[in-house]
Amino acid sequence: MKFNKLAIVIALSWVYAAALAAPAANAPAKLPQLAAAQSSAKASAPDADNADAAPLPPPSTAAQHLYGSAKNDILQVRSLLKSGRTQSSVGSGFLIGTSNLVVTNYHVVSQFALDPDTYVGEWVDTSGQRGNVELLAVDVLHDLAVLRVSRNGTGFFKIPEQLAKLTQGQYLYSLGNPLDLGFAISEGAYNGVIARSFYDQLMFTGPINSGMSGGPSVTVDGAVAGVNVSKRLDGELVSFLVPARFAQDLLKRVEQQKKTPTDFTAVVAAQLLNHQRAMVDQLLASPLTLKPMGPYQVPVRESEQMRCWGRSNVKADKPFTVDDASCAMESAIFVSGSLQTGQLSIRHQYLRSTGLDKLRFAQLASSSFKNEHFGTSKDTRLTGPQCTEDFVKNKDLPLRAVLCVRAYRKFAGLYDFALLTASTDQGLMSLQSRLDARGVSYENGLRLSRVFIESLGLAPVVKKPVVAAAPAKGGKQ
Repeated sequence: MKFNKLAIVIALSWVYAAALAAPAANAPAKLPQLAAAQSSAKASAPDADNADAAPLPPPSTAAQHLYGSAKNDILQVRSLLKSGRTQSSVGSGFLIGTSNLVVTNYHVVSQFALDPDTYVGEWVDTSGQRGNVELLAVDVLHDLAVLRVSRNGTGFFKIPEQLAKLTQGQYLYSLGNPLDLGFAISEGAYNGVIARSFYDQLMFTGPINSGMSGGPSVTVDGAVAGVNVSKRLDGELVSFLVPARFAQDLLKRVEQQKKTPTDFTAVVAAQLLNHQRAMVDQLLASPLTLKPMGPYQVPVRESEQMRCWGRSNVKADKPFTVDDASCAMESAIFVSGSLQTGQLSIRHQYLRSTGLDKLRFAQLASSSFKNEHFGTSKDTRLTGPQCTEDFVKNKDLPLRAVLCVRAYRKFAGLYDFALLTASTDQGLMSLQSRLDARGVSYENGLRLSRVFIESLGLAPVVKKPVVAAAPAKGGKQ
């Protein structure tokens, strides 16, 4: 592993692991498989396994009534290549009141928001009318956008000042254009606010398919409850909505802005900087939790936004054992089809020899340490990693540490930090730790790294109480 010296001065030396490396195979600490409910322009073959499936039940009377009333205000939002106007991706949107403003997801419009020289947006309604869209505002943190189009709504979809109150289990109706097959409505149940996302999302137990992103989910009375945004790929009918109040806030922002931004890349960068500030402040609002791992203690953070997992790899035919502990945020900020950011993860690995001598164990530990990856300079999203390596010591533990930093090419002020450390106090055991922070400011990257390295240490030795010997029988008192 080659390292370029970086002009970074840190009170303590440490290393920050590469930009959120993927967990090892079969490791449980994986980010949930989320699929944005947006469809690419590629057609898919029919699923042979479902050819004999039972027909879908007929829609309820409420669903039929809602669809009949709302269909004129549902739009398909398409991202087209400017040259040839070839379709690149499709989503949905809905007209607000009798205005010409459309609410949709940010990820539906991200291509022409970030690369307007290559992509252009287009709307299509249920009658086949179409036209170009004008992007007015984005909220990348809540995955929302507001567009202006050349037609007005009929007044069906409204987001009033006083939003509808939702109760667990009540029916909601999701509208959109699934798989670019045509406008449709699906039924499901509201099941509360998801706490594991950094920003509130509503759980919708119902189908939201690709192409329905940006469409509305409404109550039986037609009140907008949320905006379709994503679904879990590892579950059945586990879908998510952006709460209507965030769309309400973005519409108010549009009313107040004097002119439309000309550079949405700068707008997205500013919002990502706000996110990382809140994320790091929340993480460090209280001391990291210290967990024992062999003779060491390691920092973790268990919270509603971060989940931790552990596993042990002990095999009779191996002359060493490996214990793993990892924590990772379960949500990320969608920026583009090739970039998600605003995440933190922590990983610890404790290696212990059960049959290797010191030389062979040192080779094993060194190979594990060098097997970490920090990205390449060929990445079009970030610069190549600039790394510094040193041997350091915190309050009670000597460490080998590597810190790598990568800058975002399009979003000024944002970096990926990776800190990697290995203990050097024992010949037959090694603690190797990694911290990844994606999409943070330079100052917050250093701040996180410093706290992390200061938190590594030796587990306190528990002294057994001394028990006084009882006097022998018949002895003098």
